[in-house]
Amino acid sequence: MPRQKSLPPSKVAIGNNPERNRTHNRRVVLDAVRLHGPLGRTAIARLAHLSSQAVSNIVGELIEEGLLLECGRLRSGRGLPPVQVMVNPDGGMTVGIEIAPDHMATVLVDLTGRIRDHRTIPLGDTAPERITPLLTAEIDTVCKAIPGSSDRLLGIGVVMPGPFEIEGMSSVGPTTLPGWSGKNAAGVLNAATGKITLVENDATAAAVGERLHGVARAWKNFCLLYFGAGLGLGIVTDGRPMRGAFGNAGEIGHVIVAPGGRPCACGNRGCLECYASLHALKERLSANGIVCDEPDDLEKLHATGHPVVSEWIVEAATYLSPVVGMLENLFDPESIVFGGALPDALLDDLIAALNPLPLSVASRRQRAVPRVMRGATGRLTAALGAAALPLLETMTPRLDTAIETAP
Repeated sequence: MPRQKSLPPSKVAIGNNPERNRTHNRRVVLDAVRLHGPLGRTAIARLAHLSSQAVSNIVGELIEEGLLLECGRLRSGRGLPPVQVMVNPDGGMTVGIEIAPDHMATVLVDLTGRIRDHRTIPLGDTAPERITPLLTAEIDTVCKAIPGSSDRLLGIGVVMPGPFEIEGMSSVGPTTLPGWSGKNAAGVLNAATGKITLVENDATAAAVGERLHGVARAWKNFCLLYFGAGLGLGIVTDGRPMRGAFGNAGEIGHVIVAPGGRPCACGNRGCLECYASLHALKERLSANGIVCDEPDDLEKLHATGHPVVSEWIVEAATYLSPVVGMLENLFDPESIVFGGALPDALLDDLIAALNPLPLSVASRRQRAVPRVMRGATGRLTAALGAAALPLLETMTPRLDTAIETAP
């Protein structure tokens, strides 16, 4: 029998007892079990501020649907120990796909966020007519790894670099996807897969992935700087991603940090991603006669202390340090996460090189977490974020109303 689990104080979404809010309440219950499980029904009711009867009914439905599992009784005091429930890993699957300028990464993820299979293939042509058959073939391949997973798919998430549909900026340059300008990406991919397919920019999806499966599980407000080919920003406020009117919120790579500086493919000069991005690093290496096509190549260069990589870290940190302060003043995040395609050790050195960070609203003596930290989802961050998009709709309530709760 499982032992009593200590429930730390946490921001928890509040359920609502009226029947019209049943969908919201189901998400609240699932999110409570995801964050704190295994849990008994009484503990769920206390965390979610729902009646015991409402929780009992919802838990019964979720068990019948296979989303929750009973997992024994809690060892407690007198009386019959309460039955505990946990998220059923096999209760549903999602597929996440990252379409990058040079590769496609596909992951099959269960309800607990565990990767059940993943594949990465190189890309040369990213036009929709080339991408769609590859995408459907990759989905079929990863689903075959777990028999029956196709029948349990909750949805498919696809991420690609932005910006989306901005005149003069969309689908131009080496960090975007040529051929998608003027296309309804969600419509094209829904038709190709025949299943619910959610489309998001890579940085926002990466932030969703960290929210559900990474270092930001317990946070409601944070920013994620995503190092893909370019540089993006995912913003999470009150537990939900900020998308903006056209899905382009967080297009930080094209913020001008050096007026009159290096020319950018977007048409401006001195954009941040001209200095602080994987593409900028590869350009610097190429200018020194070094080809770095594989992630392991960059990891080896950094491990040997290659001067070109070291110089890039110093330059990138010079531009990123004030940007961190700006983001803190704008969004007041619990922390800023660095993640994406860069090797973990390189990201650690880049974060260290940011110091001393400028004064900002985050300059508090008592902090629960560092101002900047590395994400936990690794190089598959964007694909995991894509897989998390259907989960976000299934399992995570809107945290418009939350209170501090303690056991």
